[in-house]
Amino acid sequence: MRVVQPIEWTDAGVVMLDQRRLPTEVVRYTYTDYRDVARAIADMVIRGAPAIGVAAAMGVALGVLHSRAQTPEELRAEYEIIHRTLAATRPTAVDLFWALDRMKQRFEALLAESAPLERIRQELIREAQQIHAEKRAIDEAIGRFGAQLLPHEGKVMTQCNAGALATGGIGTALGIIRMAVAEGRRLHVLVPETRPYLQGARLTAWELQQDGIPLTLITDNMVGHMLRSAQVCAIVTGADRVAANGDTANKIGTYQMAVLAHEHGVPFYVAAPLSTLDLTIPSGDHIPIEQRRPEEVTHLAGVRIAPDVPVANPAFDVTPARLITAIVTERGIARPPYEESLRRLAAEASSVSPGSACTPPARAVE
Repeated sequence: MRVVQPIEWTDAGVVMLDQRRLPTEVVRYTYTDYRDVARAIADMVIRGAPAIGVAAAMGVALGVLHSRAQTPEELRAEYEIIHRTLAATRPTAVDLFWALDRMKQRFEALLAESAPLERIRQELIREAQQIHAEKRAIDEAIGRFGAQLLPHEGKVMTQCNAGALATGGIGTALGIIRMAVAEGRRLHVLVPETRPYLQGARLTAWELQQDGIPLTLITDNMVGHMLRSAQVCAIVTGADRVAANGDTANKIGTYQMAVLAHEHGVPFYVAAPLSTLDLTIPSGDHIPIEQRRPEEVTHLAGVRIAPDVPVANPAFDVTPARLITAIVTERGIARPPYEESLRRLAAEASSVSPGSACTPPARAVE
């Protein structure tokens, strides 16, 4: 299964595919400064919670690699600036902070060992690469476990882009669809355009087309009609942050899709790596919602399509856990009550060291 790579660590620097220019242009940039990586995250050159986490980890490694610090203590002071710069880019996706925290833990451990500067630099590069490798393995696990939930034949719907472009692997929601198709399931994917940034139209449709998976692109306001008339068998979406009770933040429009799915009796599945789980918050009420520039709503391809009026542009919404049929993770399929099932999966995952090849089989957690 060959998929596009949105981000890579190379000897020349961090290479990113500019997702703003898809599907008409395939353009890659090479970044050698962590501040440019931070701008790329904020400006959505790279997007999608897991891919943002990978980019942040590589940004840290890049900053440490090119630091002019002469001693570990000098590097510690500079490291805090690198960390804060990357942490300030996108507030909603918890993968960003998970990756930054993991890089910081490794950095502090190396300092505690009195490691020399060159070893610190090389170990942080390895840690960023390991995070990327783990994300790819996690996608494949989510895909295998989620594929069993999809029909052997029929229509499924997704939202935004939770594919390879969003993760650096095969994708979470699209990873499930890809795995199901690879197993021989005959699926047709309905892809809402996902206004205002059009991730569905520009990115998900492009990925599915590259894979030869049948699809139909629809506008966002067709979702209810399609659920009522097109015999949709399931909806599967990604996630940017999952609260302890299962409330899930995802791209704007997901909440209304879940409400409509509930009305029409269509299963609504969320694909979420455990790094997206935030057990520190009890519910979705505590998830910060990023507000983006009004020009994303008032302009299309640089052309104004609306008058100069006040604009609301929340990038995410929160779907209540009661509307979610199951949450698919790399450790298993969680079902309500999520306070119990998610915490159990997270506890099991914490008992396996990062990068371990001996991951126990996933299972459904009731």
